[in-house]
Amino acid sequence: MRNADRWTESKYVRCNGQLLASRDRSEVGIGSRLVTDRVAALYAQHLPRYARGRLVDLGCGKAPLYGIYRTLVDSVVCIDWPKSVHASPYVDVAVDLGQPIPFADAAFDTVILSDVLEHLPAPERLWHEMARILAPGGHVLLNVPFLYGIHEAPHDYGRYTGFALQRFAALVGLDVVLLATVGGILHVLADLLAKPLAYVPLLGTPLAVGVQGAVSLLDRTAWGRRVAEETGRRFPLGYFMIVRRPDVATQ
Repeated sequence: MRNADRWTESKYVRCNGQLLASRDRSEVGIGSRLVTDRVAALYAQHLPRYARGRLVDLGCGKAPLYGIYRTLVDSVVCIDWPKSVHASPYVDVAVDLGQPIPFADAAFDTVILSDVLEHLPAPERLWHEMARILAPGGHVLLNVPFLYGIHEAPHDYGRYTGFALQRFAALVGLDVVLLATVGGILHVLADLLAKPLAYVPLLGTPLAVGVQGAVSLLDRTAWGRRVAEETGRRFPLGYFMIVRRPDVATQ
């Protein structure tokens, strides 16, 4: 990764042993803290198990997950759009992710695709490219929003159900290791409420923080976790997915 020695935390930060959304408003909006906290926890849980070897971070932005995967892998390549709105000093190769990726077949053991797929008008192309550059036995870790507002307009093209994500994987011959929902109906409602509240003068910010904080507290209870799991099947805030390229012997 270019300028790795200058890397600093951005979207995600370490706090008391946990990976959380940054509380810096220039990195994560107040109304997006809840979903970002949950996505951060999923990456913190699963990257140590699945990240290895040669890693490529597609649509890397400021490489917010680098703090986790840098000690788990042998090398890191960061790829982003040529004119990304997230200016980054870490980009090794500027590529339109809707076009062929300039690396050889089986070039990487780990692929990261975080909050990127919804910004592609033809996502199947990238799925084919990920499968091509992924080595046998390698993994892709990705997350996408679902019941979530338009962002980075006009480059916001899709919301994908878990069924669509499974179809994408099957289309290119990748096995689904994990497909997890990010939150449930309470998280969706809190996200929808917190975002407009954050713009209300004076009381808006504490109200937005309070709404999300209340749902976060519920997540620590058995009842809250059960509600999130059951309602997430129909009303997910987003999805987290891990897919694997089969070993040559099993293809």
